[in-house]
Amino acid sequence: MTIDVPRIRGKVAGLLTRYGIPSAAIGVLRDGEITEFAVGVKNVETAEPATTDTIYQCGSMTKTWTALAFLQLVDEGKADLDEPVRTYLPGFTVADPETTAKVTARHLLNHTNGIEEAFGDPGEDDDVHERMVANIAGAPQVFPLGHTHGYSAALGYAILARMMEVLDGQRWDDVMRDRLFAPLGLTSTGSRREQVDEARAATGHLIRSLAEGPVVTPVDHLPRAFGPGGTITSTTREVLTMAHVLLHEGRALDGRRIVSAAGVREMLRSRVPVPDPYLFGPEWALGLIVCDWHGETVYATDGSTIGQNARLRLLPESNTAVTVLTNGGPRESFARQVLTEIGTELGTVTPPELPTPEPALELDLSRYEGVYERPGARYEVSAGDGTLCLTLDLDPMQAAFLGRPARLEYELLPVSPTQFLMPSADPLEDTQTVAIYDFTDGAARYLHTNCRVHPRRASAMTPART
Repeated sequence: MTIDVPRIRGKVAGLLTRYGIPSAAIGVLRDGEITEFAVGVKNVETAEPATTDTIYQCGSMTKTWTALAFLQLVDEGKADLDEPVRTYLPGFTVADPETTAKVTARHLLNHTNGIEEAFGDPGEDDDVHERMVANIAGAPQVFPLGHTHGYSAALGYAILARMMEVLDGQRWDDVMRDRLFAPLGLTSTGSRREQVDEARAATGHLIRSLAEGPVVTPVDHLPRAFGPGGTITSTTREVLTMAHVLLHEGRALDGRRIVSAAGVREMLRSRVPVPDPYLFGPEWALGLIVCDWHGETVYATDGSTIGQNARLRLLPESNTAVTVLTNGGPRESFARQVLTEIGTELGTVTPPELPTPEPALELDLSRYEGVYERPGARYEVSAGDGTLCLTLDLDPMQAAFLGRPARLEYELLPVSPTQFLMPSADPLEDTQTVAIYDFTDGAARYLHTNCRVHPRRASAMTPART
């Protein structure tokens, strides 16, 4: 079955207007054939149209690329997923002795290492990953090694990158070029902003109100410290070229072997549970999210920078991959609707809706109350009138730019004893999902949202709302 591109294009154009998103580039890989189209403009100030050759920032989708390259080193016998990091980086040290001695590449790939992202400012030079590893000698644990899933935006994959640099004898950017980009024939994909053809690049946008419309982001790229976990830029066709490797046991579109079939199977099958299963999926594999779409396993890799979003879904049962790249707007609701339209058109499985709250659940609300925080993020959960409320402290600069209050308050609607929906009255903000869990000591120990985990502050005493 083929896609009715004009019909889908019209649907996407309507969604772009509804959400205030300047553009979207969409690609579908089905049985080895790629269909792609773009709608909108790549920059609201220039009104230049987006095309299928427009280059978008992939954000954390970069982690899947880095994982593939690392699995090549495993194939070659140069690295082992379960050997301690210190086998390859003898000077590796963090505050916790057990983590120092035992953390492995597998912990880094599936985000169970628990190391706080306390790497300071490692600069923008070629030794950035070496500096990051050196800077975390005193980094504490957010949670004990292997205890839970807790997303690492930059540090975990930077440690992997440093291992790759030592093993391959060149910087991470060159490892990616030589091991993936060049063998796959990718001419529009890169890991450094200096490599991007500015004439083809999408500009990121933020939206403060539908009345104002999207505005160009004040931060147009991520620091180099985020490289292995977030700085790859690409096009729909080249993202799908990478997707083909995962759908076809390590082979490129031209049949070339990129990673062994065993390596791809390990990426897909080595999994850990995710405390908050509804935003993305119930499990995390090696560089991929494992989703459950109405009983069918779908793999996901997503990314967001400050003003751009990238989504890729792999549907092995129908030999299909779909990517959605945008330069603004809500992250999940737009992509979910586009994926639903395309899945319906193709006759494949479509994304599930968020679950329905269970207001009849009887919860001891006092077990959830408290302050859950990490550097740069603070969540306060309080109880009142038989409900739970979450208060989020925004970064003052972010709040000022977006014209929002410094503290945002949300009601938590229970789905289960540990999982909650967090709806917003703001039409531009997606409903979020939250897990509050691990009652080993009576009160919850962790809050998990947007894949990130936040430990409960032991001394926190949160008064009830009145």
